[in-house]
Amino acid sequence: MRRSRLVGFLSSLVLAAGTALTGAATAGAAQHAAADGYVALGDSYSSGVGAGSYIASSGDCKRSTKAHPYLWAAANSPSSFDFTACSGARTGDVLAGQLGPLGSTTGLVSISVGGNDAGFADVMMTCVLQSDSSCLSRIATAKAYVDSTLPGNLDNVYSAIRDRAPDAHVVVLGYPRFYRLGTSCLGLSETKRKAINDAADHLNTAIAKRAADHGFTFGDVRPTFSGHEICSGSSWLHSVNWLNIGESYHPTAAGQSGGYLPALDGAA
Repeated sequence: MRRSRLVGFLSSLVLAAGTALTGAATAGAAQHAAADGYVALGDSYSSGVGAGSYIASSGDCKRSTKAHPYLWAAANSPSSFDFTACSGARTGDVLAGQLGPLGSTTGLVSISVGGNDAGFADVMMTCVLQSDSSCLSRIATAKAYVDSTLPGNLDNVYSAIRDRAPDAHVVVLGYPRFYRLGTSCLGLSETKRKAINDAADHLNTAIAKRAADHGFTFGDVRPTFSGHEICSGSSWLHSVNWLNIGESYHPTAAGQSGGYLPALDGAA
């Protein structure tokens, strides 16, 4: 009995020591990750268009203090934070003007890009103003671009990121579905809404594939936005806004904090 108790006591000590060491290692890794620099690249979904509270010095890029990169940096205190995402950015704009802060000390990069390349704004305008058939035709053109041209453009961006920040963990964020289907909703027809959602899925599939091929992590925001699409009654996305057309079909502040930030947290 005494020997059994001694063995049990020693086993408990070993287990406790192992747990303490594991905990210390985990804490150390978390502190190391937080100490690395964070660079946020991309388009309006990363800059925070639609969320308000824009940083005056960002000008037409409309970087918001309510955007998910700004919120993540505030919560995690990286050693440095560079926020170069810009409204309207395409893949070429990222290459030309956003990669400067990347370097050997960059520990985390986030990016959303590709929607503007595929003609997102023109697709939505066509679907809002024209017939079902015109909307479907424009979406088919966008899908063809996503299949034929966008992958190469994304490869150029992703390769440039890896070249400039070889040790960074890169999170590629996707786009939400825009509409809740099967509900009574003023505005676009169910046919248009379904086609737009399908186009968002098509785009996300292409982006996720290219991200995976570069060893990057895809942050899927569709699950976090589920139940908060337009026509849901609790939307985290602006519908068409004729008084501020640039904010149309962009996440609200709640969409940034409740939709994009958890996706970044989960992937980072």
